[in-house]
Amino acid sequence: MKVESKTSALKTKARLLIVEARFYAALCDELAAGAIAATERAGAQWERMALPGALEIPGAIAIAAASKRYDGYVALGCVLRGETTHYEIVSNESARGLMDLTMRGHCIGNGILTCENEAQAWERAKVSGMDKGGAAADAALAMIRFSRAMKTKARTR
Repeated sequence: MKVESKTSALKTKARLLIVEARFYAALCDELAAGAIAATERAGAQWERMALPGALEIPGAIAIAAASKRYDGYVALGCVLRGETTHYEIVSNESARGLMDLTMRGHCIGNGILTCENEAQAWERAKVSGMDKGGAAADAALAMIRFSRAMKTKARTR
């Protein structure tokens, strides 16, 4: 998504919180590497915080949002299909929680992978592959640009 106007660039440095579920630590480190690289390319600032699992991410972002310290959030993690319905619950509820926060105006890039197996997850996580961590950071930054553009338009009315 591109916001085309005089405000398409981030004039003020954006502050991102990268929140990650550490259940699959090596995968999360790769996702975070992509997110950090994308954030730094954009000239934004970042902090990284770890949580036990993907279900905790929406709640953590809600808590962080109340502090008004960050402009946006990058949600990182991985949910692999197993033999029970736990996969569906974690995948659906973490996505629903993030969407609820997005609909309340929070700028979030969702980089929680939901894959059938670890090989699929690695292809999506690798910076040299699909770089979904970088894509999630880019999405959060795009939403920040959009949000700032809308606020500027509202002030100029």
